Amino acid sequence: MPAEFRASHLLKRVAQLAAVVIVVVIAINALPGLDEVKQRLDDADPFWVAMIAVAEVGSCLGYLVVFRATFCASMSWGLSYQIAMAELAANSLLPSGGAGGLALGVWALKQAGMPTGHIARRTVAFFVVTSAANFFVLILVGLAVFADVLAGKDDANRSLVPAVITALGALIVGLSPRLLRALGKRGQRIKREGKEGRIRKALRSSLEAVADGVDQAKELLRHHSFGVVVGSLGYMAFDIAALGAAFAATSHVPTFATLVLAYLIGQLGNLIPLPGGIGGTEGALIGVFALYGVSLTEASAAVLAYRLFQLFVPALLGVPAFLLLRRTLMHADHPAAMCAPLGVDVVKLPARSTS
Repeated sequence: MPAEFRASHLLKRVAQLAAVVIVVVIAINALPGLDEVKQRLDDADPFWVAMIAVAEVGSCLGYLVVFRATFCASMSWGLSYQIAMAELAANSLLPSGGAGGLALGVWALKQAGMPTGHIARRTVAFFVVTSAANFFVLILVGLAVFADVLAGKDDANRSLVPAVITALGALIVGLSPRLLRALGKRGQRIKREGKEGRIRKALRSSLEAVADGVDQAKELLRHHSFGVVVGSLGYMAFDIAALGAAFAATSHVPTFATLVLAYLIGQLGNLIPLPGGIGGTEGALIGVFALYGVSLTEASAAVLAYRLFQLFVPALLGVPAFLLLRRTLMHADHPAAMCAPLGVDVVKLPARSTS
């Protein structure tokens, strides 16, 4: 088992995360100029605070649904829950910009007997389908605000531009398989021996796996795979709802469009390789909300409340799930072996099946 996935290491990360929260609480109480933020947090509505936790649990369950639907619909719900929640805990605790969860999932699925090629392709597909929900909603809401269908900051820089950039990014992802395969074939024509030849072969295999994964994600989305569509949208929507509940608990909720656009753009701060994105995500969210006209004190109080639950709910669900996962892998004989027939990655869909 990789050292960063050992239970002792993850528990240490939980302790470190708790220490960071304590430091933040002390800073809010001690530093000048944060009195209003502190007051808003002290006066937070208990009902809406509870709703933050409920929404975050809903987001975790959405992740579980899309995980199982993407990797193997035949996998038991118990094993799916253990791996999915462990991935979410890793994303909260490891300084990997969100890649820690995927890496843990790859390790667990391999230990559980799932074919390596299937894992590689479906990991790419999983990343694409979970990102696709964010892309789709950002494009839709941005265009709706620009066209005055939804209330919000309808100037082009804060509505149309993000939608167009996101649409271009989605187009590039959609066309990437052809480009990746072309690069792989070009490298194949260059014959090399020894270490360089092995590196080139590994690179070609990686490019092919990424291309196949993107194609499989497109097939799942094109055929409206229920678990993939509902799970990916639920994973995102419940997290946005948690942020909305945090605003309701500490001040008032921004317009729907402002809440959604600021959330989707601000979450880019999570790409900074810090444990749970601490610092980067909060700063990005608060900054984007300020750009969309929300006061700094309101945004700061809501984002801090939201992030507390966004970090700790997955960790509290995921660490016990990881401990159960270790036990499952030790005592069960390849519990994901039923996914072996999917090694060729046939997508089972109502009208047709695609390799």
